[in-house]
Amino acid sequence: MRASLIQIAVSEDESVASRRERAAALVREQTGAADLVVLPELWTTGAFAYEQFGAEAEPLRGPTYEAMAEAAADAGVWLHAGSIPERGAEGALYNTSLVFSPSGEPAAAYRKIHRFGFDKGEAVLMGAGRELVTVRLPATTLGLATCYDLRFPELFRGLVDAGAEVLVIPAGWPERRRGHWTLLARARAVENQAFVLACGTAGTHAGVPQAGHSIVVDPWGEVLGEAGAGEEVLRVSFDAGKVGVTREQFPALKDRVLGVAAPRR
Repeated sequence: MRASLIQIAVSEDESVASRRERAAALVREQTGAADLVVLPELWTTGAFAYEQFGAEAEPLRGPTYEAMAEAAADAGVWLHAGSIPERGAEGALYNTSLVFSPSGEPAAAYRKIHRFGFDKGEAVLMGAGRELVTVRLPATTLGLATCYDLRFPELFRGLVDAGAEVLVIPAGWPERRRGHWTLLARARAVENQAFVLACGTAGTHAGVPQAGHSIVVDPWGEVLGEAGAGEEVLRVSFDAGKVGVTREQFPALKDRVLGVAAPRR
């Protein structure tokens, strides 16, 4: 598989509408170069721009959904369009990821389960998702998580039990904790014997410098590619079949004792 992680920069000097158009153009530029394209978390507003969540929230099938669906179809790629501040039908806000097929059809939506903020910010402004979400591609199965979810390994165990082989994690991770970002991405890959595609933002959100450093890690914890701090597109090719080979050669997941899912019927 060929993956393009678009580490887009978020700036208060650029309108949401302008950044939406620019992100769509960047997706279209991956035509012929990628099978899967990934955008970061809350790239429309910035993950730390809490005061903008309500004003910029949109319904699931709002302007970002429409722009990303068209871009996916034009590029002919599977598109994980990062996440948006979604306003649900009941009025509550959610941090919601969108995935589209190469024909531009909706493939999945995932509402972030673990909200960041320690009783402020996202943690109080947005509702929590309840469901684990996977997406079946022709060559593999994606497991969806978002930013702060990365700190909760039980979520990823659940995704693996649901068949995930490639863990896709859009984020707006702060620069001051960049060491945790790369450490946790590698840990989630090793312990789940899965690929990790973690796509962060560049720039500064509400005065919080972003880590950037999007990263792709293989099932042995080897880094296949890592971006720098600024806006760029990280392109990595990998063999999705390596997950099955790794789990066969080093069958650690078979030795799980605690929290083992019931056998699928």
